[in-house]
This record gives sequence, structure tokens and C-alpha cells, in this order.
Amino acid sequence: MAPAIASTVVDRPAAEVFAYATDPARFHEWQQGVIDGHLDQPGPAQVGTKCLTTRRICGANRAVTSELTHSDASRTRGVQGIDGPIRATVDVTVEPLTETRSCAAAAADDFSWARAVLFPSRPTGPPPAATLVT
Repeated sequence: MAPAIASTVVDRPAAEVFAYATDPARFHEWQQGVIDGHLDQPGPAQVGTKCLTTRRICGANRAVTSELTHSDASRTRGVQGIDGPIRATVDVTVEPLTETRSCAAAAADDFSWARAVLFPSRPTGPPPAATLVT
């Protein structure tokens, strides 16, 4: 199954949007079900850094750990879930549309196997698009 993709245009500098969209402490502001999030070490994230989140899943708070798999400055970042009930592969891309203020942000996640296991009677289409708060 193809990954679910959500995208939007934001009237902010690309670097600001990238920092917001990849900061686990702010995931709860735009990802439904996120209770808390942080990195496993201080300082800038790098390949191998762990992202620890607590998500409300099926009525209970569940710990989920993802590992940063790739990062390209303030443009792209990817993580792979390594434990917890949801082990998504997520890629975030932010591209400037103008030199200063406008950018396009997109997130793609592939957790179709989890939808099939958790909700076998539901349609297998993509979930509703995430909303990026600006």
C-alpha cells in the first residue's frame, strides 16, 4: 500500500517550519493522539538519535520509539519506528517556495500494516490528512 501523504503551504520561512514539524516536543500541537515527545539526547538530532513519544492509542497511553534514519539540514528528515505498537516510517520534507516567507511542507508515513492489524474491517485508504498549525 502506498504511504499516506499530507502536505500544506505555510507562510513562514522554510527553516522555521522544518524546526516546528520535526520537534517532538511540539508534535502534540499537530499530531492527533500525541501526549508527549522528546529526543533521547540533548543537542541537534543526527542519524541514530531516538525520538520518544507517548501516544494515546486505543484508549491507553503507549510509548513509541523512532530512530532518525536520515536528515538533510533544514529540508528533509526521516524516522523509522523501532518499538511500540506503531512502527511507522515517516519522511518530512520542507521546500521553500519563495526566498523568504513561503514554503511547502509534506509528511509521508507508511504504517499501512498497522491499519490492517488494528482495523481490519475498515477501508485501507489513507487516514485523514494531518493539520499543520501555523
